[in-house]
Amino acid sequence: MPPTLASLVHHSALKLTVRAGADRLDVPVRWAHVSELADPVPYMEGGELLLITALKLDAEDPEAMRRYVRRLAGAGVVGLGFAVGVNYEETPKALVDAADEEGLPLLEVPRRTPFLAISKAVSAAIAADQYRAVTAGFAAQRELTRQAQTGGPEGLLAALASQVDGWAALYDASGAVVATAPEWAGRRAARLTGDVQKLRDRPAPASSVVGGPENEDRVELHTIGTGRRPRAALAVGTAAAPGTAERYAVHSAIALLTLTTERSRSLQAAEQRVGAAVLRMLLAGEPDHARAVAGDLYGGLLDAPFRMMVAERVPVSASAALARAEAHKGAPPVERPSAAALAAADTGDPLAVLADVVESAAARAGEAVLVVPEGERLVVLAADRGAAAAACGEYAAALETARAGIREKVPGGEEGELVVGLSAPAGPIAASAAYKQAEQALSVARRRGRVLVEHEQMAAGSVLPLLADDAVRAFADGMLRPLYEHDATGRGDLVASLRAWLSKHGQWDAAAADLGVHRHTLRYRMRRVEEILGRSLDDPDVRMELWLALKASSTE
Repeated sequence: MPPTLASLVHHSALKLTVRAGADRLDVPVRWAHVSELADPVPYMEGGELLLITALKLDAEDPEAMRRYVRRLAGAGVVGLGFAVGVNYEETPKALVDAADEEGLPLLEVPRRTPFLAISKAVSAAIAADQYRAVTAGFAAQRELTRQAQTGGPEGLLAALASQVDGWAALYDASGAVVATAPEWAGRRAARLTGDVQKLRDRPAPASSVVGGPENEDRVELHTIGTGRRPRAALAVGTAAAPGTAERYAVHSAIALLTLTTERSRSLQAAEQRVGAAVLRMLLAGEPDHARAVAGDLYGGLLDAPFRMMVAERVPVSASAALARAEAHKGAPPVERPSAAALAAADTGDPLAVLADVVESAAARAGEAVLVVPEGERLVVLAADRGAAAAACGEYAAALETARAGIREKVPGGEEGELVVGLSAPAGPIAASAAYKQAEQALSVARRRGRVLVEHEQMAAGSVLPLLADDAVRAFADGMLRPLYEHDATGRGDLVASLRAWLSKHGQWDAAAADLGVHRHTLRYRMRRVEEILGRSLDDPDVRMELWLALKASSTE
C-alpha cells in the first residue's frame, strides 16, 4: 500500500511527533514537498505532505495561521511538517490550534531530521508500493492466462473477481450476460444490459464507469474485440476504484478475452465455410452427404425439424419509410429483450446484427445453428421452436416497432433495411422446398415493407393483401378506367353495379335489391359494362379479373 502519515510517524529514523490531527494519519501521501512561500497553494496538486520552517510566516499570529492552514486544507494537502530548531525552537501554539481547528495533521520535525530524509522515505515507500503492484500484476496476469487456458472464460472471470476482490461478468455482442463470477453477481450484471448496449455504440475500444459511492458497487465496463463492432463486453464490479495491481489484472483480462474472441472469429469463419458446403448439399438434395460433412458440428440440427431463414438488406425509399411509420401509428408497443433492443438500435450491417442475435441466442441455449452469408443475403438454419428462431422473431418485432416512428433523414434518399423470410418447419429431405418457402416469404416481406414474414402466415391468410402492389394497382386502374370515366359523366353507376353483381355471384334479384334498382336496370348496366370493356361477363376469367381489379382499387 502507498505511504501514509502514520507510516512516516512510525519510521524510526525520522523521529516525527504528532502535534495535531492524530485521528487522520491513515491518509495516503502522494509526495513530500518543501515550500517556504506564504501561499504555496497554486503549486500544489493535493495529497502532499508540506514541509516548512515558517521562514516567511508569522507562525505565532493566530489569525494568519488560521488563514494559512485553511488554504492548505482546501487545496488537499494531507499533512504539514514543521521543522523546529530553525526559526522556532518549538511548534508555535497558534499553528497547532489552527491545525486542530481544520483537522489537518501537524507533524513536528526535529532539527536532526532533514527534510530530504522525509522526501526520500516517501519516495522509497512509493517506489516499493509500485514494485509490489507491478509484481502482483504480473502474478495476476500469469494466473489469468492459466485460467483462460484451462477454464475458459468462466475460469478467467473467477480469477479476475478474486484479484479485484469483487465480481466480473462477460456479455456477448448483443449485450446478454454470458457468464459471471461469483454466481451471485448474475443479477447485478443483468441490470447493466442497457449500459453495455450504450457502450457498444461508441468507437472501439470504449469503456465507462457506472455506479458509485451511493450504489452497492462501482462497475467498470470495457468493450472486447478489435473490430468496429465489439465482440463482447466485460464488467468489473468493486467496492472502490481499483489500485495499480487490480488495474493490471483488468487490463490483462481484456487482452486475454480479446485474443479469445479474435481466435473465435477465425474459427467462426472456418465453420461458415463448412456450413456453406452443408447448405449446398442440402439444397442439391443430398442430405446424407450433408450429414457426413457436418459431423458433430451441425449433425444434431439436421436430425430434427428446422426452419430456413433467408434475410437480405434492401434499400427503402423515403416515401415507403413514411408510409410504414404511418401504418404503425397506434400500434401497441413491443417489449424488447436485450438482443432485440440491440438489433433495433444498431446502425451497422443489419445482416451482421441478425447473425449476432441468432448465434448468441443459440449459444446461450446450447443449440446448433447454421449461419451462411451469401453476398447480400444471409441464410440461417435454426431448430424449429428453438431459441435462435425465437430470437429472430423478437428481433423482427422490436425492429418493426422501432422503425414505425422513424422518419427518413434525407427525403428521397435510400437507406438499407433488413427483410427476412421464414419457412415452415422442414427436414433435410425438404430443405430445397424450405428454401423456396423462405424466398417467397422474403418477397412478400419486401413488397409489404415488413421486417419478417413467415410462410405459414401466407398460407393461412388471404390472397387479398397481395394485391397491394403497384403493378397490380396499375392493372386494375387500366381495366376499370373506362367505367370510372363513364360514371363521371353522370350517366349511370356502372362500377358500383358491377361490384354488387359480382359479389352476389350474378344473381340479378339479390344484386338489384342491394343497389335499390329494378333487375332490368341492372341487366342494362351489365350490358353497358360488356360494351365499354369489350369483354363478356359470361367468361369466368373475365369475372375473376374484374373482381380482383375492384379489390385492388379498394386497397388504395
